[in-house]
Amino acid sequence: MDILLEVEDRETLLSLPSLLSQAGYRPMSRAETRISFNKGYTPEGFAERVFHLHARLTGDRDELYFRDYLRANPDAAKEYERLKLSLWKPFEHDRDGYTEAKSAFVRDCTRLAKSGLSDCGSVPAQI
Repeated sequence: MDILLEVEDRETLLSLPSLLSQAGYRPMSRAETRISFNKGYTPEGFAERVFHLHARLTGDRDELYFRDYLRANPDAAKEYERLKLSLWKPFEHDRDGYTEAKSAFVRDCTRLAKSGLSDCGSVPAQI
């Protein structure tokens, strides 16, 4: 499950790791305007339920662009599904590797969504 949390200021963003650790969330990655957390990845692999919490400063909505792109482009959504399923077992114990292996796909779809293009620059997306 993916959750997007927008916060108003950097101070609040930087306070989240200590607050969310109490609920079992671990920081996965950090950047200037965002911190991503996960809950449900164990040394043994994926837990039955896995949660991603994407904390962002207000206005940083790349995950929503990506989601909307997949909703508007069923072929891309199917391709993403195939990609994730193909990565599941090889990266079951390597969360960072799993994320890296799908990051180019996510970046490309997000870029297309932001530019209003649905497929390699050819057709405007219906978002």
